[in-house]
Amino acid sequence: MWPRGDRRVVRTDLTRAGRRTRSNWLVEGRLVSSASPLHPDATAADHELCWQLATEVGRALLAHRERRNSEGHAGYALGAEGDRGAHVLIEQQLAGQLALGDALLSEEGHDSLDRLNHRRVWIVDPVDGTREYGEQGRTDWAVHIALAIDGQPAAGAVALPARGITLGTGDRAVTLAQVPERRPQLVVSRSRPPVSARWLQEQLEGELVPLGSAGAKAMSVVLGESDIYAHSGGQYEWDNCAPAAVALAAGLHVSRLDGTPLTYNHRDPYLPDLLICRPELADAALAALARFPGWY
Repeated sequence: MWPRGDRRVVRTDLTRAGRRTRSNWLVEGRLVSSASPLHPDATAADHELCWQLATEVGRALLAHRERRNSEGHAGYALGAEGDRGAHVLIEQQLAGQLALGDALLSEEGHDSLDRLNHRRVWIVDPVDGTREYGEQGRTDWAVHIALAIDGQPAAGAVALPARGITLGTGDRAVTLAQVPERRPQLVVSRSRPPVSARWLQEQLEGELVPLGSAGAKAMSVVLGESDIYAHSGGQYEWDNCAPAAVALAAGLHVSRLDGTPLTYNHRDPYLPDLLICRPELADAALAALARFPGWY
């Protein structure tokens, strides 16, 4: 049984906040390195909390889906139930951190712009891949828990509950998987592959690999199941903050499609694009994307 709570979702206009200054970026008045490392101020407890919370919420979601499936429930309504219940559980588990002065940005919660006054902001997606969660037997959905400090990813975890996997940062960071010699594998949406990904496929002579949620796609690169996740269809900060943190901790290249860093805790949480890929493919991918005619 899920804890009770309200679901209030706020969407804002699609504006960007951030301008470049030499090799850094000025984000909401804060300098962020263009190298986009994990922020060093995250504690061991922060890393562990991300991993434990993502794992716990994932187990609760899996148990809820199995119970509701046995009762004949599936589809959108089940996905909405999972979103609401997981959000309330996350909010309850982060209550201690919020009481100490942290802020929260959740896809399923009320977006208080007071978070802009906080250095430490938890950015979470209770169910990444709501549609996949609602489809019986699907495994390509995720739980995202991340902490951003001064606009940079600092700690994070992505749970893939139906696969029994949680990938994290800090002591929970994974070693970048070795992959066999192969054509670059580009993971894309199973229903709407972005034009930029198709361009990369052609330029790098790669292969498209359809998959569900953003977290599942990003973690497939971390796990060595694919090589590149390039997305240009628009996301929000909760869609990729945790995946970006986990990917950075594993040694992957993480950036916008133009090579500039992903930054967080903006007034408008919309993020147009991202690139997560194996480091040995980053230069070729960025060079190909710079030639992409769709930008003009």
